Amino acid sequence: GSRGCSRSSPRHSVPPGAAVAFFEERARQLGLGCQKVEVAPGYVVTVLTWPGTNPALSSILLNSHTDVVPVFKEHWSHDPFEAFKDSEGYIYARGAQDMKCVSIQYLEAVRRLKVEGHRFPRTIHMTFVPDEEVGGHQGMELFVQRPEFHALRAGFALDEGIANPTDAFTVFYSERSPWFMSSPTPTDGGTKPSPRIIDRG
Repeated sequence: GSRGCSRSSPRHSVPPGAAVAFFEERARQLGLGCQKVEVAPGYVVTVLTWPGTNPALSSILLNSHTDVVPVFKEHWSHDPFEAFKDSEGYIYARGAQDMKCVSIQYLEAVRRLKVEGHRFPRTIHMTFVPDEEVGGHQGMELFVQRPEFHALRAGFALDEGIANPTDAFTVFYSERSPWFMSSPTPTDGGTKPSPRIIDRG
């Protein structure tokens, strides 16, 4: 059945915005739990939840963000907020790749799995957070300090991604740790990150 979206706010109520309303409607359509957490005035984290069969297990967290990089319209061939689709199927829109495509992939995967009758032991949470692109201080940084985040009991998380025009799935890692070693060759001492680890179809 459909569920409502409960709201948790430390301050006054703020209109949730188009993205939050979109996720609320998807939660209703998919029969998912929905919670809105206002982490700062006007900054709402939306959490959609598909309960697992074993609530004692830690959950799976699928994270994405709702904000986009600022726009300079004069550099766009189409209105960046109209999601223009050309005759070849390409979509021109601010945030279409970073990060709306990943948000939609999460929702579509859950929709298909539910339609096929799948159930999983672990609860799956999808979080859609604000303020990731510029600053980042009014989104996940505040959310992880809140009891609503800790109540998710996340044991595994996926975050961010890049669309691929082929059928390949590119895997990245972004949490880096120092690795100290001795080298007989001169170096500049800087780090050399290599984020791409797998790229195959």
